[in-house]
Amino acid sequence: MPEKPATTPPVFRFAPSPNGYLHLGHALSALLNHDMARAAGGRLLLRIEDIDITRCRPEYEQAIHDDLAWLGINYERPVRRQSEHTDAYREALDRLAAMGLIYPAFMSRGEVKRLVAEEEAAGSEWPRDPDGAPLYPPLDKSIPKPEAEARIAAGDQHVWRLDMAKALALVGKAPSFTETGPTHAGTLTLDPAVWGDVMLWRWDAPSSYHLSVVVDDALQGVTHVVRGLDLFAATPVHRLLQTLLDLPAPIYHHHRLILGEDGRKLSKSQGDTALAALRADGLSPLDIRRRVGLV
Repeated sequence: MPEKPATTPPVFRFAPSPNGYLHLGHALSALLNHDMARAAGGRLLLRIEDIDITRCRPEYEQAIHDDLAWLGINYERPVRRQSEHTDAYREALDRLAAMGLIYPAFMSRGEVKRLVAEEEAAGSEWPRDPDGAPLYPPLDKSIPKPEAEARIAAGDQHVWRLDMAKALALVGKAPSFTETGPTHAGTLTLDPAVWGDVMLWRWDAPSSYHLSVVVDDALQGVTHVVRGLDLFAATPVHRLLQTLLDLPAPIYHHHRLILGEDGRKLSKSQGDTALAALRADGLSPLDIRRRVGLV
């Protein structure tokens, strides 16, 4: 009998940012990635998303390793740290630039906020993204290239944004994706234009979440992206970037969120109880599984 062709095992990843201590919401995501990888006979990677140099700290990164070890989650080494791979993100940005799909944006958040407030005070309804933030005004796209280059050379703070209309015109239609999560399972096509001209490169950090995450997933051979439902709406942006950059499309699985007593999503910035604190209080890894509904 002819030999069956070798199959590549599926690849899952847990990708926290070391800008605070992990809480129960992170535990659910990490445990789901671990359990799903094991059930599928796949691999589990850990990626440290530390491109936000103003907030990420070594002690938080070490705490991630400590928490995962306590939970009994094993992952492959070496661990990818985004801060060590900024050249890959720059290369992707340059490819989009060569296609004429990005532009420098000079307006600060305060300037955008004031402009939107003025427009809304005058009776205009300003479009907002799924997170409720106002879309970036289109004014900078009309700045002549020599003027924009002169401002950059003079040191004006700026970010690089995707020209969403041009990008969608180039691909022809919004790319679909496969979703296996409990809320939106199926082959889905969502419009990335609801996010407007998303930021791809920040003046205060190399790259942005949208660009780095799709580059990393492709370079690491990630086949299954398992993450919280709060990132579901960002998936069409990621699929658009994958299409523009000729990157493979993983299968997506967006899981439920762990909410606090007040009904909001748990957050590092809100000081929600860290796994280390729960461990210090005497909870076991099995207790954590119970708390996040996996037992």
